[in-house]
This record gives sequence, C-alpha cells and structure tokens, in this order.
Amino acid sequence: MRTVKLVLSYLSHYKKEMAWTIASMILLVGVQLLTPWIIKMMISAVTDQATALNKNTSFDMITQLAVLALVVYTVRAGLRFVRSYSAHVAGWGVVADTRRHIYEHLQKLSLRFYSDKQTGQLMSRTINDSDLFESLIAHAIPDVLVNGLMFVGVMLVLMAMNWQLMLLSLLPIPLVIASMRLYAKYVRPAMRARQQELASLNATLSDNLSGIREIKAFTREDVEAGRIGSHIDRYRDSLLKALRLMATFDPFVEFTSSLGNIVVIYFGGRLALAGTLSVSELVAFFLYLDLFYTPVRALSGSWDSVQQALAGGDRVGELLAEPYEVRDAADALVLKKRASGAVVFNDVTFRYDRGDVVLENINLDIPANSVIALVGPTGVGKTTMASLLPRFYDVTSGSITLDGNDIRQMTLRSLREQISIVLQDVFLFHGTVRENILFGRKDATEAEVIEAARVANAYEFIARLPEGFDTLIGERGVKLSGGQKQRLSIARAVLKDAPVLILDEATSSVDTETELLIQQALERLMVGRTTIIIAHRLSTIRNADKIVVLEGKRITEEGTHKELMAKDGGLYRHLNEVQLNIEPRLEALRIERQYANSKMMN
Repeated sequence: MRTVKLVLSYLSHYKKEMAWTIASMILLVGVQLLTPWIIKMMISAVTDQATALNKNTSFDMITQLAVLALVVYTVRAGLRFVRSYSAHVAGWGVVADTRRHIYEHLQKLSLRFYSDKQTGQLMSRTINDSDLFESLIAHAIPDVLVNGLMFVGVMLVLMAMNWQLMLLSLLPIPLVIASMRLYAKYVRPAMRARQQELASLNATLSDNLSGIREIKAFTREDVEAGRIGSHIDRYRDSLLKALRLMATFDPFVEFTSSLGNIVVIYFGGRLALAGTLSVSELVAFFLYLDLFYTPVRALSGSWDSVQQALAGGDRVGELLAEPYEVRDAADALVLKKRASGAVVFNDVTFRYDRGDVVLENINLDIPANSVIALVGPTGVGKTTMASLLPRFYDVTSGSITLDGNDIRQMTLRSLREQISIVLQDVFLFHGTVRENILFGRKDATEAEVIEAARVANAYEFIARLPEGFDTLIGERGVKLSGGQKQRLSIARAVLKDAPVLILDEATSSVDTETELLIQQALERLMVGRTTIIIAHRLSTIRNADKIVVLEGKRITEEGTHKELMAKDGGLYRHLNEVQLNIEPRLEALRIERQYANSKMMN
C-alpha cells in the first residue's frame, strides 16, 4: 500500500488527464457493448425475413444497423485515441516528476549515504525503476479499469438475457481470482530480483566504462568482460524466472476462461433446442460471453504490468525513505552578506555511522583571513575535519561556528555559498571549458570568466585549445592533463569568490613546473580569504599562519613552521625530516636501477 500511495501521490497532479482517460473508458465500454446487440438485431432481421414477415422492413433494419455499426466503430476509434493519449500524458508526467523528486532527494542526502553506494545502482533506481510507472499508469491501470467496467457491464447484460446461464458461466471465475492472488505472491519478488540484477549490471558497466583506461593498462579486458557477462547472465536468469511464472499464469487464465464457453455450449445448446432461447439470443450470448471473458484474460496481462511497476515502486520508495542526515533547521538563518570568515571548532567529535570515532574533542580557532594548514599521517581525519565545515557531514557532538554562528543554524545554501573548495581529485563535467568555470557562478560575465582563468594561470593553455573557452573537454575532463584540470578547478573557485577556502591536496600528483603554476594561482586565490590547507607536501605550507598537527583523533601540535620545527620529538618535525631525506633516497634508487639495467645488458 505504501508503493500504491506513492504512485497515487504523483498521479494527483494529473487529475485532468486521468478524468479524460476515465471518461473515455466508460464511454468506450458502453460503445463496445453495442456491437453484440447490433449482430443480434441483424440475425433477428434475417430470421424474420426467412419466415417471410416483412422483406422491406428487414432491409431497412439491416441498413440502419450497418450505419449504426459505422458510427459505433468511428466513435470507438476516437475514444481509444483519447484514452491512450491522455493516459500516456499522465504516465510520462508521473515518470518525469518521480525522476525529478528522486534527484532532488539524492542531492539532499549527506555524503555518508554515498560512501557505500554505486552510481549505477542509483541511476538504475532513478531511470529503470521509475520507468515502470509509465506502463502502470498508461496501460495497467486503464486496462484494469476498462476491463473491470466491461466485466460488470457484460454481466448485467447477460443477466438480463438469461440469468441462469449467466450464473453457470461464472463457475471458472473463482479459479481465476485464486490464481491472481497466487501469482502476485511469487511474481512481485521475482520482479524485484530482476530489477536488482539490472541495477547491478548497470553499476558494474558504469564503473568499467569510467575505468576503461585502467582496464586497458592492466590488460583486464578478458576478466572484466567475464564479470560483465556474469552480470548479464544473472539478469537473464532472473528475467526468465519471472517470465516463467508469467508464462504459466497466462495459459492457465485462458484455459479457465474457456471453461465458460464449454458451459454455455452445453447448457445454452440445450435451452435453444428446447425453444427456451432463440438462435439470435444464443449467438448474442456467445458474443457477450467473449466480451465477458476478454477482460478476464486481459487482466492477466495487466496484472504483469502492475506487479512489475509495484516492484519498481518498492525500490523507488526505499530510496525516497532514506532520511536526511544533514538538513536545514526549522528556523535556519539565511546569511545575506559576505562572512568575514572566522571559524571556530568547539570540542568537536565525529564518527561515521556507528563506527569508531574519527575526530575527538577538536578545539581550533581560525581567525578571519588567516591561513591554517592541517597535517598528519594518512587517514588521521584531515579531510573529514575540513568536510565538517560545509556540513557534508554533521558533527557527532560539539559545534562549529562561522562568524560566531553555529553552522547547523544556517541554511545549507547560504553556508555553502561562503565556502570554495579545491580538491586533489578534480571533477569536471562533460561540456566546454567555459561551462566548467561558470560552475562557480552562473551569472558571471565573459570578462569575469577570463579574469578568473588568468588568476588561475589557466588562460594561456585555454587559448591554445582548438576552440578556446568553447572547447569540449570530455567526461571528467579526459582531454586535459591533471595540471590543466586543477587550474580549471581553481578558476571555478576564483569566480565563486567565497570568503572561506578549503584546499585539499590541491598541488599533489603534478610535475614541478605545473606545481609552481598552481601554487602561484593558489597564492592569488588565498588573498583576503580564510584558508584551510590539507597537504602532505609540507614545503607548500611553511608560510601558513598556523600549522595544526592531527594524530590519533586529536590535535597534538599547533604553531608556525618555525615553532613546530623547534620541538624535539614532534610529529611535524619528524614528517619534515622524512620528506627532506626522501629525495636523496629516491635518487639513490634511480642510480641503483640504472646500474642493474646496464649490468644485465652486459
């Protein structure tokens, strides 16, 4: 019922279309009930002529019946168009609304939700599962209603013709109802399993296409083809299991409905022979009986669509039921002016779900326009700490303030408008260079875009591209180098012009010359902003106003580069010494490798 209510909540926006659909279906049932009556009247006219009652009257009646049949078929065609078109408008409208709602819901979920989810799985729920709603609304529901109305209408006509024969023809109906209940019990889980396998196939395929370079580099083509093939086989098997149940149900319904014809042949034939039922009435009864059981047979097909759609609706409903971990407070503050950028961590503790504590009792005062660097071993929680500021996650306990205001009491939109982020793993969207820079601020002028590119040291390489700012960069910026992508991300941040800046390993994994260009761009970007830098390359943070060392969930050291280097046995000093010594070691390894190669050649 939860799934049905979900579908109906979307359908309520298309009352006019559904009103047209229902009205046309009711009229369509009435029109279709006329056809057997026309044939009955035609047979009566012919049999009257055979008994030489009135030849002219019979000819006139047949002509009138032919004209009436033409009108009936014309009206029926028009009603079917209205029913089909209006139902499809409602169906695809519901699908569009559902997909829009799912995407909006996904945007509001915290990053914690995405930590163990595959993109392909979420795409499958957004596209494939919601797609089934169209067949439910445009086909299954109208078919169920029109066939239900037809069933009731024909039953009333048959009762008026011969109620005893009508009751006998109902004998197979309990079997059909029992089979439909049994069918729903087994088919819906099978449909859910099919949708799950389809989602797994989509997820794996999405991962493989995104990582096609790695697959080729590690010659994993055959292995990954086997993995995809395995998913395809499992999807096929789950689909065939569902189809096997469907293939069993349909013939059974058809067989049981044919039992009604056998009943009428036997008892109706005896009534005709006894003179209780005329030939025209017997023929009309058979024609109406076919209309009586056609809905029963059609309902089996509609029931397939209903079960498929409800299986998809179950999965959509589960996704929409995911709670918002991070959301606006009821009386959330809207920041209407630019923040000064003073940030304070007050006794902050954080854990992921019910796992171990990642950060514990963190206290840190970051003055406006200062540069703070976070350092420490890998996995100590530096990125997590920075992610708490824009509320990608909420603190488990304690608080974080911006200009003295608890960030949980601000609207997410106005809070995040105050923060720019430049990450190590740059994400660029498929589109042009200009579109990706404008992601920082959509209403920026052309001059502002160019200036942002200049500040980010990106203008020169952009000017050399085939179409300059209008060059398509491919999915995730595949046509650009790592340094070029990084500088575009900096240009985005420049254009956003937020008072708080987070730099997460923004200069790693690039050559020395590119690092210099990026570092120059970042120095320009940091002017007049509160900056939080996360870096493993400690040479890039020596000029920070304060360096904060994280170790074992806590802050263990704070100070300038000079102050921390003066501490004997301090972690920061140790990390610096390791990095200072690593270059000679790498050079020694390079010489050793060259010597080994030359020895092998000799």
